[in-house]
Amino acid sequence: MAIQDKNRSEANEKSKALNDAGAVRLGRGRLLLLAIAAIVVVAALLSGIWSRVKAEKSLRVETAQVALTSVSVTLPKPATPAAEIILPGNVQPYITSPIYSRTNGYLKKWYFDIGARVKRGQLLAVIETPEVDQQLQQARSNLLTAQANLSLAEITKTRYQGLLKTNAVSKQDVDNAVGSYNANKAIVEADQATVQQYTALVSFERIYAPFDGVITARNTDIGDLINSGSSGGVKTDLFHIAQPGTLRVYVNVPEEYSRGIKVGMAGDLTLAEFPGRKFQGKVVRTADAINVTTRTLLIEIDVDNPTGTLLTGSYAEVHLAVPTQGSTYLIPVNTLLFRTEGLRVGIVRDGKVVLATVTPGHDFGNEIEIVAGLKSDDQIIVNPPDSIIQGQQVQVVQASLPGDAK
Repeated sequence: MAIQDKNRSEANEKSKALNDAGAVRLGRGRLLLLAIAAIVVVAALLSGIWSRVKAEKSLRVETAQVALTSVSVTLPKPATPAAEIILPGNVQPYITSPIYSRTNGYLKKWYFDIGARVKRGQLLAVIETPEVDQQLQQARSNLLTAQANLSLAEITKTRYQGLLKTNAVSKQDVDNAVGSYNANKAIVEADQATVQQYTALVSFERIYAPFDGVITARNTDIGDLINSGSSGGVKTDLFHIAQPGTLRVYVNVPEEYSRGIKVGMAGDLTLAEFPGRKFQGKVVRTADAINVTTRTLLIEIDVDNPTGTLLTGSYAEVHLAVPTQGSTYLIPVNTLLFRTEGLRVGIVRDGKVVLATVTPGHDFGNEIEIVAGLKSDDQIIVNPPDSIIQGQQVQVVQASLPGDAK
């Protein structure tokens, strides 16, 4: 009995020990699970906090970037050594002249019409002047009478001078004879001048070409009354003649280009009736003065026209290569800022705006020449906002090469 109770007591003790060991193992497992769970929770919290910090940082960066003004920039383009300008020009003959009559009468005959090529001294027309012819005959008759009187006076003078040696006549009679001779001699000279005058007027009946050229106008016909204008009436121009072998082209150059115009420089012509063709010319003279009304410099360009290809009076476009300053640049016109203090451009330097003062030159439409205030490496803002200020931070989002900005 006692043995059974002892065995039962030992069994209970063993069972209790096993139960205690299981409880210890179960407590450790729970602690481990709790530790793992805590670690997971802490990791999740740290991850959430880090993501929020990172998001806030990114947000601050993006906000700062958005706050910056985005701009496009371009570089200034160096100007060419010579800029071509195109100006209107009037093509005129080297020599042109209206042909007038120097005597009154009626046109008897003309020999050349418009477009005819004539040589110097060639007869163009003949005028009938019956009144002048009669006046010439009268002058010649008066001359003959005066010459006869002079001959008689000379004989009388010579005779009286011979008789004076023998005292057959008085000294007074000799003096009268000499005075009569001198008076008749003067009358003869006057009548000779009158004859020469009417002879010249009669020679004006024949109209001759003053130089080689082309008849460009005929303003008379057979039977027309010709007025020389000597009596105060309106003169009648019979013909117009032009010499088109060499042409003069007169061009008014704006004052801003005047300093680049030099005698001897080339000036090419283009005409609408000759597409794709240029006619070479040369600047031969300038007015050397600015017209105060038009603010232009008048220049003359000579163009050889031996075959008469170009017609006088034509309208031409004259191409002139005007030298420019070596330090000038071309920039798009949409980079300019018009401020009360003057013309400005925005330049980006170290991420900040610098409003630079510039001096404009020639305006070429989409581009403008800048003669002072720029460097070759300046980043110029294209289409700058009116609100842009000095020192403002900007962000360059697009850069273009010289000439790419529109």
